[in-house]
Amino acid sequence: MAAKYENFAEFYPFYLSEHSNRTNRRLHFTGSTGVLLLLAYLLFTQSWGLLVFLPVVGYGFAWIGHFFVEKNKPASFKQPWFSFMADWVMYKDILTGKIPF
Repeated sequence: MAAKYENFAEFYPFYLSEHSNRTNRRLHFTGSTGVLLLLAYLLFTQSWGLLVFLPVVGYGFAWIGHFFVEKNKPASFKQPWFSFMADWVMYKDILTGKIPF
């Protein structure tokens, strides 16, 4: 990524191009689902110490997808906020069938 994107509408197409491999998207989806399940569990049990595992679960699966499957550098290294937002937009797009799982 040569330049920083000024807005999310410009960034999201780039983000999707960095997730063209279906296995990478599946790993992202798995990590995001794990985050939601872990968040629900820790809220239900009030096990606040588990908060430290949220980024491990979410980014762990995503970074495996980038480094070993897609073979590119995660966008979160250069544009962390847009990348975080795009993770959840892509998650929603996969759930709704807009992007193939």
